[in-house]
Amino acid sequence: MASLPPCGLYRTRRALGTDIPAGRLVYFHNHGEPGPGLYLPSGWASNRARWHSRGTLLPDAAWAENLEPLLAEGLYRVLASFTCCAKDCRTFEHEQLVQLGYNGEAEPILFVPEWTEQGLFLPTGGTRVDRERLERLAPLKVARSETASGPDSLLH
Repeated sequence: MASLPPCGLYRTRRALGTDIPAGRLVYFHNHGEPGPGLYLPSGWASNRARWHSRGTLLPDAAWAENLEPLLAEGLYRVLASFTCCAKDCRTFEHEQLVQLGYNGEAEPILFVPEWTEQGLFLPTGGTRVDRERLERLAPLKVARSETASGPDSLLH
């Protein structure tokens, strides 16, 4: 039997029945009853996906090979300056703080937090970034509220 990948964010490489098309952002949950499954986003809050409470079961463990792993949503530090794409629309500077999120098609989006009088502000508008450019990011460790919701708290 094929081994299952870890729980987390993925992009589907092929459709799973009629419920989950190819090229979609999903949360994969590799355990539970009645078994491993995929969850589609139900919406977004603070540039992070929220997930439907009902998922779609994998037909078998081998189907998980159709999942492309994605970097976790969250705050990152830019390791080396880079532009968003070949058109050089936006530059992200060395040591800059960015937030990584995704749209429903699992395209990465970088948001640039700003200091305001009220504290750190997370804008709702971001810049799509070519996936291969994400290697220039390093994840930051951020304390998580005990009341925070998300895949980890809803599905485990």
